[in-house]
Amino acid sequence: MQFQIIGQTVPVVEVRLNAGESMYSQRGGMAYQTEGIVMNTNARGGLMKSLGRAFAGESMFMANFTAQRDGAMVAFATTVPGNIMPVDISQTPGGLIFQKGSFLCAENGVETSITFTKKISAGFVGGEGFILQRAEGRGMLFLEVDGDAIVKNLMPGEVLKVDTGNVVGFEPSVTYSVEMVSGIGNIFLGGEGLFLTKLAGPGRVILQSQNLGDFAGRINSYGPNR
Repeated sequence: MQFQIIGQTVPVVEVRLNAGESMYSQRGGMAYQTEGIVMNTNARGGLMKSLGRAFAGESMFMANFTAQRDGAMVAFATTVPGNIMPVDISQTPGGLIFQKGSFLCAENGVETSITFTKKISAGFVGGEGFILQRAEGRGMLFLEVDGDAIVKNLMPGEVLKVDTGNVVGFEPSVTYSVEMVSGIGNIFLGGEGLFLTKLAGPGRVILQSQNLGDFAGRINSYGPNR
């Protein structure tokens, strides 16, 4: 498998496959393809995994694209302006944990499943739900990043506090929790919400510069009911 990321505003990743190689994505993720690609939509991983994906806010069914001949190509596009980040899961010990909505596509050897934060309270107050997704196995995973991608390599004990909507993913060695913003004035006047996501090293953290929820709220403020 070979890939090329094209574009800067709303990019696509073109994946060139040899006969028998496969990629899978959420329904509607494919942008274009050449002849020699066969699509098959199914409940990847069985009923329980598909229900888990639905519980995490993703589609129950996945679209699988398999090459029937060498050099066949399929391309997957982002849904909003941003970037596509390739992650070699084979070189990521323990896999990668990421937010719902960040998954774009992956090789057939990458398995995705739901996972829970270590602290249940983080989910109930964190704004994104306490269900995340985890990718393990062998192969390339492609993440959709809103805006620009920022990668931080946290040292042991190093802490980063982030708006939940700006978190893309992190390695399993990173501790994930949520804390309340301090100060009554900050809570009611600061405009940053009640809670921040707390990420503690060691491990790699992937952030995005655009918070899609905040962006959507800004657009809605210009609507007819403002």
